[in-house]
Amino acid sequence: MFDPREKIALFIDGANLYATAKSLGFDIDYRKLLKSFQKKGYLLRAYYYTALIEDQEYSSIRPLIDWLDYNGYKVVTKPAKEFTDSMGRRKIKGNMDIELAIDAMELSDVVDHSVIFSGDGDFRSLVEALQRRGKKVSVVSTLTTQPPMIADDLRRQADHFIDLVSLKDDIARDPSERPAPRRESRFDPDEAVL
Repeated sequence: MFDPREKIALFIDGANLYATAKSLGFDIDYRKLLKSFQKKGYLLRAYYYTALIEDQEYSSIRPLIDWLDYNGYKVVTKPAKEFTDSMGRRKIKGNMDIELAIDAMELSDVVDHSVIFSGDGDFRSLVEALQRRGKKVSVVSTLTTQPPMIADDLRRQADHFIDLVSLKDDIARDPSERPAPRRESRFDPDEAVL
């Protein structure tokens, strides 16, 4: 699946990866995740995408973002949009699909293998576009949950599907290292897991 000579880039949909790992009952150790993929080839870039609520006094994801930024990840954020739906409920929207897709296409001239950490079916077109450029694309998500966290058409389009549960031994955080819980925040797409 991986050739040690190929240049690899990781594109992590932060909210999606967090939800997938949580559904599988483990936390991601992002240091281990980097090391795991550095062993598979030449890891050129590792991107992490997440939306932030800017007016929050404390965001539980801020420590994670700061840690990632200083430890080998290119962190891409944008302000989340807050709105009220037709039922009067407060909703938060923070989709990073476009940013991820643009970065993947811009790097496609220098990357041999793109690894997308997301099960979002919206990425099927991106996978197809990268493949038309002669690039290999792996998608990381899971089929083991009910319902599966990956869209069937995305899984079928990818050159390789990697079930996150198969990476657990290499990238899971030791439960004894989990930090003490902080006060709750209003919006928490990816709990701060360092």
